[in-house]
Amino acid sequence: MSKTRIVLADDHPIVLDGLRNLIRAEEDFELVGEAGSGLAALKVIRETRPDVAVLDISMPELNGIVLSRRLAGEIPELSVLMLTLHEDRAYLNQALEAGVRGYVLKRSAVENLVHAIRAVTVGGIYVDPAISGRLVDGKRGHTKPSPRGGAAPALTERETAVLKMAGLGFTNKEIASRLDVGVKSVETYKARGLEKLGLKTRAELVRYASTQGWLDL
Repeated sequence: MSKTRIVLADDHPIVLDGLRNLIRAEEDFELVGEAGSGLAALKVIRETRPDVAVLDISMPELNGIVLSRRLAGEIPELSVLMLTLHEDRAYLNQALEAGVRGYVLKRSAVENLVHAIRAVTVGGIYVDPAISGRLVDGKRGHTKPSPRGGAAPALTERETAVLKMAGLGFTNKEIASRLDVGVKSVETYKARGLEKLGLKTRAELVRYASTQGWLDL
């Protein structure tokens, strides 16, 4: 069985020690590198080419957001998971825009980190439940609004299926294979769905998917 190769980066030794113990407790995980700063993390990731990089959002020399943007350009196949104290949606939005595939709060790392790593490893997006819960309209019995306001637009069954999988990180080719349709058809369904929802970027789609519960794996 091939193991998921992981690099950890956090500038707090105690936190790093706790993360190390979480990773080593899983038989299918392999810790291949550690770092205590952004630049050190970049060096280790370049050298080891892991499957997943767990990065603290606030690190000296190079913060997690900037590092994630650089890694997205250099190693697009890498799944980056952000570990943070910040529960503000602004940080989540920045992380998603930077290409981060997972966002976990440090206070819930013991409960959620392993699950998050598994989710991003299979191509999914993971947002800490404490954050994703705030993105959902809390008014009971009310229809969740669309990004443009008003009632949510009516998506066809195909458009919904395509956007769900796109929000989870699947490529057009993977979606086409799963739905047994052509790639061109997937592109059409996605374009129509995004237009109805008024969404333009991947980050906007992920945020919308989170409000709809599409990212619950």
